[in-house]
Amino acid sequence: MTQEHKKDFDFSKGLQCPMPKLDHDTIQMAHGSGGRLMGELIEQVFVSNFKNEVLDRMEDQARLSFEPGADLVYTTDSFVVDPIFFPGGNIGDLAVHGTVNDVCMSGAKPLFLSAAFILEEGFPIHDLMRVVQAMKLAAESAGVRIVTGDTKVVNKGTCDKVFINTSGIGRLEPDLKLSVSNVQPGDVIILSGTVADHGMAIMTQRENLQFQNEILSDSAALNGLVESMLDVTREIHAMRDPTRGGVATTLNEFATASGVHIQLDDDAIPMRPDVKACCEILGVDPLFVANEGKLIAAVPEAVADRVLEAMRRHPKGKDSAIIGRVRGDRSGLVTSRTILGTERVIDIPMGEILPRIC
Repeated sequence: MTQEHKKDFDFSKGLQCPMPKLDHDTIQMAHGSGGRLMGELIEQVFVSNFKNEVLDRMEDQARLSFEPGADLVYTTDSFVVDPIFFPGGNIGDLAVHGTVNDVCMSGAKPLFLSAAFILEEGFPIHDLMRVVQAMKLAAESAGVRIVTGDTKVVNKGTCDKVFINTSGIGRLEPDLKLSVSNVQPGDVIILSGTVADHGMAIMTQRENLQFQNEILSDSAALNGLVESMLDVTREIHAMRDPTRGGVATTLNEFATASGVHIQLDDDAIPMRPDVKACCEILGVDPLFVANEGKLIAAVPEAVADRVLEAMRRHPKGKDSAIIGRVRGDRSGLVTSRTILGTERVIDIPMGEILPRIC
């Protein structure tokens, strides 16, 4: 830099720390990323206005009690993934899988779904048929029925091809008390398979990245896997599918809600070599990448081996692994031991990593 340039350069501005802006007056893409900005938006706008004893539990589904022995679980979700067709699935079966999984993470048996479509003028009916047929097959495979729905069409350019909203209802046995606030010191953290498959399948399509083997989305319904786990024990403390924000966000929600320290082992986290390579090329931490066919469970150590064995016998859990443990110190913190023997903090991402991932 020349002396003349130095005179014109404002060092006080040039050396400012590039911290993300937190006080936005308008909605940003990062508000839908599953990270800290999304959490703040939900808390400040929606929870503060809709506050009630059911919503305040901040689970992925609402538990509704009508009479003894007749608890219902209700959830809703919207799907705006881009592209709508991707290796391993499309927006249709993704919508079914995501909603079924949100129901069964509470331990409930999914029964019924709704499906509402927002369609862009000019969207090919052939493509819509592919999406709907994928939903049909996914629902049949998961053992649920799509029983109601809605269709809207908007002007060209006001929607990107097709958006889908689904809701799900399931039946929950009263003795099951799975909750993000129920994780306890001494629990073992189990992950049902390889991380980051869905997010990297989407990104390879967007960035036109080619690998020796095609990266496929892990999109799948997990209710059968959950049933096999509950056949072993009813004492599972918490369970969630790590979608937007990935494993990192889900475990931070566990740690914060339960006031515990979750310590992971980097070496124990299963990941496909091609997915790992893709994450490295893009400079993305796989723990922050969305998954659509995996679950994380906090299980008492006394039954962890039996639960893990049952999961590995199921096709959706064959790569299951114990990836960490729950401790009572350093409340609300998630850390991981690296291959170098050091410990790193796994925080919730601040903003946008992979937009429109589901």
